[in-house]
Amino acid sequence: MANPIIRRSVLQLVGHYYPRKKITVRALDGGITNHVFLVHAGKNEMVVRISEEKEKINSFLKEQWAVTKARARKIPVPEIIEVGNTIIPFPYMISAKVRGVVALDHPHRKEILFEMGRLAARIHKIGTHGYGNFFDWSSDMLSHNIQWKDFLEGELDYRSRLGILKEHRMLSSAAIKKITATINKLSGSDAQPCLQHGDLRLKNMMVDKTGKITAILDWEDCISAIGPAWDISIALHDLPIEGQQRFLEGYGLKGTALEEIGTAYKTFNLLNYAPVIAQLSQEKKEDELEWYRSRMQGAMDLFSF
Repeated sequence: MANPIIRRSVLQLVGHYYPRKKITVRALDGGITNHVFLVHAGKNEMVVRISEEKEKINSFLKEQWAVTKARARKIPVPEIIEVGNTIIPFPYMISAKVRGVVALDHPHRKEILFEMGRLAARIHKIGTHGYGNFFDWSSDMLSHNIQWKDFLEGELDYRSRLGILKEHRMLSSAAIKKITATINKLSGSDAQPCLQHGDLRLKNMMVDKTGKITAILDWEDCISAIGPAWDISIALHDLPIEGQQRFLEGYGLKGTALEEIGTAYKTFNLLNYAPVIAQLSQEKKEDELEWYRSRMQGAMDLFSF
């Protein structure tokens, strides 16, 4: 059941923008830090997200910037009606309800994954300035990473993440050396940064009955990064091999071009698992750690030696 204080805040917020309308509120499954509601105000149907964390306003503003840029590129995204933190004492985002269903269990998954890859390539044509979570959307220049290297060494903190994987024997010495060499190579790149969605997965795709994507949801984790490897590492990591292929086909990556960035997206995938490994270690879940160790050392890879 939704927090009654938050529910009253939703009524206050929507009542401010839609006075004299009959308002109904239904709680939806939210994220870790968001309360999510489906709201009707007269004939208007919308989704309201509210966070109890004051700093979440930055995530909402970043998402608003990214969605606006994506919409200009004719990428299907939700219509964001309002973002703020003044009408109620919590950061909020109001979006028009998106038609369709979540793509996770849709029968046309292959077609959806192909379209996801195609749309990812279009997202990566949106140029940005700065690197990491703070880029064009933020006027606080002191928070910007001026160089790609600053993000890799500071915000991502790849050394600490690699240290966690090494401490828990997740990777061989050869793999650690290869990851370090890959990061060093990436650090020296002078390529221009671009927008990355940060969570391109089926759970964030709304689709119609035919499998056509009607909206890409949840831009909260978007960042500014070089090349496609960051997004691809997240998009591929929970897909079966055939699904990975369909996504990459849609993106337009194959052969030599795919091999050239393969090491980069594998590197990001492994580094992004470091917090999970640290948490499992803290909880002393040795059996799960052993399974991750087998996975990361290639025991479940059927297609290469």
